[in-house]
Amino acid sequence: MSKTGQARVLTPDQFAHLLRVIQEHRYPEKNTALVQISFKLGLRVQEIALLQIKDVAELGPESSGQRSFKLKELLALPAAYTKGADALKRSKPTYQRRRISYSVHDFDQLVRRIETMAKAGAEIKPEDFYPELKKHRGKSRDLPMNDTALRTALENYLSVRLASNPSLKKSDALFLTQKGGPYSPNTLQEHFALMQRQWAGIERASSHSGRRTLMTNIIHDQKKSVKIAQKIAGHVSASTTLIYEDPPEESLKEALQDAGYLYIS
Repeated sequence: MSKTGQARVLTPDQFAHLLRVIQEHRYPEKNTALVQISFKLGLRVQEIALLQIKDVAELGPESSGQRSFKLKELLALPAAYTKGADALKRSKPTYQRRRISYSVHDFDQLVRRIETMAKAGAEIKPEDFYPELKKHRGKSRDLPMNDTALRTALENYLSVRLASNPSLKKSDALFLTQKGGPYSPNTLQEHFALMQRQWAGIERASSHSGRRTLMTNIIHDQKKSVKIAQKIAGHVSASTTLIYEDPPEESLKEALQDAGYLYIS
């Protein structure tokens, strides 16, 4: 069962409507590619923000102000891009918990250690006694890029990018903001909300809708193994993947309409 406040799972009609609406606004090639990657590969917003051109295409040499490229068949998503990895290098690990739990044995050892240090006249700092922080590591995954609509969107977008700047480097960010810089996860999250909620009028849709829609499609509609969805999502536990599986709202409507109750007036 889905949690309250989770991103909306889009129906095929809503997804088609979103793609049509995108064509009515600026940068349709970029926005179409963003939506296709989100809904066809199930990437997290941080992963999309961190994508580089080399992750999806091989660039040819620049010649006479033109640049060719070839889309890859496989998106090899590095572990550094994934959830929990400090890929942006913008935050320092800090200990934020206000309460710390110890076993009786560990607490006794801690007290004796402090007593020994105090008797020796050593400086005692509280942070020296905090438990070690758990470091979250990302999980790499290989995602085939064989969906026709996805490949067409990427080809159209890269053609526009290279036409305006043939000197692009393979390490340049795949997606750029209107100001020309790479997206931060927060900025990209806001952009997905703008496209889906304001442009397309889809309530509760967010940057996570693509990921949840894909997981729901794989498990609920295609009847594929949860293990397949788990591997695509990059989840360590299959139980996490099952949280993403959410019967479409249309299925709920049909169930309520076809409940079979007899009403007596």
